[in-house]
Amino acid sequence: MTYSPEPSGFLSERSGAHAPWRWQLLDAEGTEVAADKTGPGTVRFSSQGDAETWLGEVYEQLLEDGVESVTLFEADREVYGPMSLRPA
Repeated sequence: MTYSPEPSGFLSERSGAHAPWRWQLLDAEGTEVAADKTGPGTVRFSSQGDAETWLGEVYEQLLEDGVESVTLFEADREVYGPMSLRPA
């Protein structure tokens, strides 16, 4: 399944290498899920808010595809995570 990099109602200003925010997608064992399997491994965002909004819109689809947790990065800096996609 491919996921739109655009949260509903957002402009397409954040695509490309200049956007520093990205999600690392992890399976149940904590292994990074290959971008070619899920699509969003190459999706980058220009702000933390855009990245979090996108995740909120696609997390159920990610779970269906075997992603169990995510870690947010700004460039090479880990911001937070891993964070489970499962309800508490």
